[in-house]
Amino acid sequence: MLRQFLITGLAALAACNISCSGNNTKNADAAAEVDSIAADSIVTAVAKDELWPDTTYQSAAVINYSVEIIDSAAHLKWDSHNEYEDREGVLTFRGGHRRDANYGGRLDSVPTRVEKEWSFQTAYDSRQTRFGLWGGGSGWTGQPLYIAKTGEIAVGSLCSNVYFIDFKTGKATRPALPTHNPIKGTISLDPKYDNLYVGQGVPGEQPFGAMVFDLKAHKEVQFIGRDPKAMRGWNAFDSSPVVAGGFLFWPGENGALYKYARSQGKLSLVAAFRYRVNGMAPGIENSLCVYGSHGFFGDNRGNVICINLQTMHPVWHYNIEDDVDGSIVCSVEDGVTYLYAGCEIDKRGAEGMAHLVKLNARNGKLIWQADYPCKRCDYGSKTLDGGFYCTPLLGSGDCKDLLFANICRNGAGGTGWASGQFLAINKLTGKQTYMVKLRHHAWSSPVSFMAPNGEMYVFTGDAGGYVYLIKGSTGEVIFSQLMANNFESSPVVVGNVAVVGTRQNGIHKFVIR
Repeated sequence: MLRQFLITGLAALAACNISCSGNNTKNADAAAEVDSIAADSIVTAVAKDELWPDTTYQSAAVINYSVEIIDSAAHLKWDSHNEYEDREGVLTFRGGHRRDANYGGRLDSVPTRVEKEWSFQTAYDSRQTRFGLWGGGSGWTGQPLYIAKTGEIAVGSLCSNVYFIDFKTGKATRPALPTHNPIKGTISLDPKYDNLYVGQGVPGEQPFGAMVFDLKAHKEVQFIGRDPKAMRGWNAFDSSPVVAGGFLFWPGENGALYKYARSQGKLSLVAAFRYRVNGMAPGIENSLCVYGSHGFFGDNRGNVICINLQTMHPVWHYNIEDDVDGSIVCSVEDGVTYLYAGCEIDKRGAEGMAHLVKLNARNGKLIWQADYPCKRCDYGSKTLDGGFYCTPLLGSGDCKDLLFANICRNGAGGTGWASGQFLAINKLTGKQTYMVKLRHHAWSSPVSFMAPNGEMYVFTGDAGGYVYLIKGSTGEVIFSQLMANNFESSPVVVGNVAVVGTRQNGIHKFVIR
């Protein structure tokens, strides 16, 4: 099997290496008021997601970083075309640039129940790694993809395989692709090329990193191994990479964001951003959110960072105070671009406030912050952090003013120690509209379906294997039933169907009726 250690071979290549500390910011805090400045020479006008001026805000001064330019000619060739808009299906986590799960789920009537149509059984990996036994099925985030042109579901499994499943029948359509190590995150399909990008999540064996598969040949063609210049040694890639500006952007848990040029069966590194904040090199587990030429991510030290993806320089920094695992969601409201992000209770101790925030995407300024007391607790042999693991869901239809999220309270605030909650938040004020108590804690991200009358319904699962169908405007639980094992993974939506995996070894198709 071909294994090309792309990153480790880069030292032999000619490269331009730019080292920066946060003290070289080009603009002071007064730049926060320049939102109306016209674009500079790099920026070109686009019809939809706008490209902002190349501005750096004072908040970015805390970031010590380096930008390594491998191919300066390719680095500046930004293509503002959104390739995901040309392709049917769901090719990356939460569907595209904004990570907003805009799947277009549709119902033909007001729903009353959820039915399981098929279950696909994965293999089961019984290897005892130093990080435990991982089994099969799928874990966090583990969202399946939907390949519309072939009618297939593609999903990475904790058993170390990538599976391809017939959407209608639940039967395997082609041989599974082995990756040798458990996959925790969401795999990604290139919107232009027949490339599949897979990040390994746990080192059951070495080497350990990220992989490219050529689906035309149905085989592995490239392995991206350890980066010797990375500021953190953990080489997992739970993030689901995304294509923007003609490049593939892939954050790593090694404290780096990589920018690749793509061709059939190959990635070529163009640039890399590596960073520390307060002397710490954090890991990035969530998936990069993109608006225009700017990217947004959180890390496991509570840093929320905006990057100019054309230059790979930081634009602003926001301290949310703790681990950010759920992906940031972008929303344009009344012509202004906002971000929604949540954090956990992890680095700050066993108990505290999990924050859900709304930020101005342009400058990182806080719009509102909602606080929820949560605990970190022991769950069997594992420690379970409290707070937000999910990626928030934007409301639509009769819920257009709401934001939805699952939260793990773990007994704080008078909740049951193992119970989670489904929250509806007013997007304008940050105030809670209602709360639905779930039977177990919930890491899975909720998804939506729209009824013909404009009513929005939310489908979600919890760690006990219960699925819920909730009326978005009121919180009424239309349906709740034990239907599988632990739903850590997030669903993909196709029409009136949700497909999602569970721990153990199951991938399931649920039909909303």
